[in-house]
Amino acid sequence: MGAARIVVIIAMAVGVGGCTTTEEANQAIQSRWIGQSSDSFFAQYGPPVSQFSLNNGGIIYTWQGGDTQRTIPAQYRTMTKEEKKAQAKYGPRTVINIGGGAGYNSAPPGQVLVSPERTEQLGCEAQITTDAKGIITNVKATRDTDGAGFSFSRCAEVFGVE
Repeated sequence: MGAARIVVIIAMAVGVGGCTTTEEANQAIQSRWIGQSSDSFFAQYGPPVSQFSLNNGGIIYTWQGGDTQRTIPAQYRTMTKEEKKAQAKYGPRTVINIGGGAGYNSAPPGQVLVSPERTEQLGCEAQITTDAKGIITNVKATRDTDGAGFSFSRCAEVFGVE
């Protein structure tokens, strides 16, 4: 294995090693918030979207936040020799575009569109359980997308988990 390849593998391992997963985010959120007042949580992160009263006087809250969008650029590949020959012989193919404007997701010369540009919705949803006095007894992420940055967890980004 060449030295350049080893450097790339090490760089990738270091990059992935700094990423936070949903489980790591859950552990950090639990250690920070269990035993704290739900009022403090909601004052910091915003109000819950729903709540369910428990028989013991506690409440299960559903909280959502960190909603954002991420645009994934279109992916292209280089034309094969056969595709280039066919294009030279028959000319470029006509594409009828129903969805976008002129040139929407059109491939650059010598390239073939593999996947079009797309937008992903990112966000975090957590379930917060409290006792009858409003003290948090459990917190867990119930919906957690990839992060907007290099994190595997949007909840980790929203709650400041590193």
